Amino acid sequence: MTKFYPFLRILLIASFVLAIASLAQAQATRTWVSGVGDDVNPCSRTAPCKTFAGAISKTADKGEIDCLDPGGFGTVTITKSITIDGTTGSGFGSILAAGTNGVNVNDSATATPNTINVRLRNLSINGAGTGLDGIRGVAFRNLYIENCQIFNFRSSSTADGLDITATAAATYNVMVKDSLFENNTGDGIRQSTGGTLNAYYDGVVIAGNVNGLENLAGTANISNSVIDNNSGNGLSATAGSVINATRNQINSNGSGVNIIAGGSVIRLNDNTLARNTNAASGLAQYQSFGNNKLMGNTNPGTGLGAPVGQN
Repeated sequence: MTKFYPFLRILLIASFVLAIASLAQAQATRTWVSGVGDDVNPCSRTAPCKTFAGAISKTADKGEIDCLDPGGFGTVTITKSITIDGTTGSGFGSILAAGTNGVNVNDSATATPNTINVRLRNLSINGAGTGLDGIRGVAFRNLYIENCQIFNFRSSSTADGLDITATAAATYNVMVKDSLFENNTGDGIRQSTGGTLNAYYDGVVIAGNVNGLENLAGTANISNSVIDNNSGNGLSATAGSVINATRNQINSNGSGVNIIAGGSVIRLNDNTLARNTNAASGLAQYQSFGNNKLMGNTNPGTGLGAPVGQN
């Protein structure tokens, strides 16, 4: 009997090691979703999952979720560093977010809040007329959005395409490229934070919202973009925020640009402002490089000079 106990001890240790190894293998660096997948699968290429929410629990920190084929893969909350890529080869990943947020980025409940790096690529996020926010950034370090379409978030007057609403006294970086924010009843893009926020938008289309880009905190750099047909403001700055706008088409908005509160600044370089009700509104704290083009606005507004020609 005494010889049996060492053997039993070795067996228990071996079982424990195998269990730990099995748990480690449960999270893969790359996982896959498919329209014909199942979330009970391991999310491998040959046995993909059905939803992003199902795949994210089986994807390692700093890993990637890819789409095998076109499909609707559901809303998702992200609490760790990860890439979600809808891909453009075999398909395009879609999220239908009726009555809820499309993507929540929030690591506030983790042991190291405001540290995750999240990249969203090649996604179509549809609010279906009742969605809350397309992408909601609450707590993170870096958020990258590339080639995404965010539209039809219309649950209320605060339904935004992209809502950066971080409140902690941390540093946040947002980078958006080649993306669409359209037909939302709040802002196409809204940024506010209790910390330091640096945002960069390039090659984006912000159209058909109430406001285009509303900056309530930090610095927003926007370039090579179209801000069109927003019923309120195309670009607005308040609460001491800064917008640097370069080579944009700012057309057919209620006000092309609007400085709402003192201490806020909008800097304009080589933009076209056309067919807005007011080219500029609010306080005359615009900083112009003298090369912006104004034409066809109902009113030139405040601080931008003549309604036709260059400023």
